[in-house]
Amino acid sequence: MKEEKFSIRKRARSFGYAFNGIRTLLHDEHNSRIHAFAMVCVVVFGFLLGISPIEWCVVALCCGGVIMAEAMNSAIEAIADLVSPEYHPLIKKAKDVGAAGVLMMAIAAATAGLIIFLPKIFF
Repeated sequence: MKEEKFSIRKRARSFGYAFNGIRTLLHDEHNSRIHAFAMVCVVVFGFLLGISPIEWCVVALCCGGVIMAEAMNSAIEAIADLVSPEYHPLIKKAKDVGAAGVLMMAIAAATAGLIIFLPKIFF
C-alpha cells in the first residue's frame, strides 16, 4: 500500500468538512440546537459562579460528549434513511439505540452539572 504524503491543503479541507458538519447538525437537527443552547447557559453560569479549572474540564468534556453523541446519532439516522426509507425493524432498532446513546450522555452531563453547580448555588 502506497503511503500518502502529508498535505496541509488536505488537512485544511478535512477541517472544512468538519465545520460543514457542525453547521449541518445545528441547521438540520432541532435537538442539537437545544443542546447548544444548554451549553451556552452552562458556560454563562460557569463564569458567573466561578467554577474551578477541573470543573471546566468536566463541563467541556460533558458538552463535547453530548454534541458528539447527537452528531453520531444524526449520522446513523441519515444513513438508515438512505438505506431503508421504508419502515424496517432493524432500522428502528438502530435509530432507537442511537437516541438512547444521546439520552444517556445527556443524563450523565446533567448529573455532572448538578454536582458542580448545585453546591455553588445553595451553599
